[in-house]
Amino acid sequence: MNGCQTAETTELLRSWGRGETNALNRLTPRVYQELRRIAGHYMQNEGPARTVQATGLVHEAYLRLVDIKNVDWQHRAQFFAITARIMRNILLDNARARASAKRGGQQERINLDEIPDVSGRRENELLALDEALTALAAIDPRRAQVIELRFFGGLSVEETASVMKVSVETVMRDARVARAWLKRELSGAA
Repeated sequence: MNGCQTAETTELLRSWGRGETNALNRLTPRVYQELRRIAGHYMQNEGPARTVQATGLVHEAYLRLVDIKNVDWQHRAQFFAITARIMRNILLDNARARASAKRGGQQERINLDEIPDVSGRRENELLALDEALTALAAIDPRRAQVIELRFFGGLSVEETASVMKVSVETVMRDARVARAWLKRELSGAA
């Protein structure tokens, strides 16, 4: 996306944040492919057994985004960061519901045509990663946010730096340290 398109997208986000519903209608086609790319990051390790592609995850995230009101959108990278977090939460909610059902929990039925399928092993890995990321956020919120934006959200180093208002070098350093910490935590949980 070039600078002019980025500025137009940011202006549409700001208009939508002020409650102009027509701005959302003009914004959607501009951001759809990028949302599919972010969803693809989440789905790339889900394996062939899944019944839904990135499109289903994008549509579920879009439905949740439409409900967000009065956000002071600063720039498009912030929008994609929030969307990435929503997608992550959708997958985690699904994984938790499946884990609960396996333990006999009485969860509301989930339409598998709308939410990605997470296999048993992958489901446990996703929950373990979320637990480790939550633990990292408790001791180092900035590094946890870097991981979320870079590796879950698919934002570039530059976009991550912009969202977090830190230097590119800080993002790269935080990502290295956070990856090492998460690897250590997850290897201990195995």
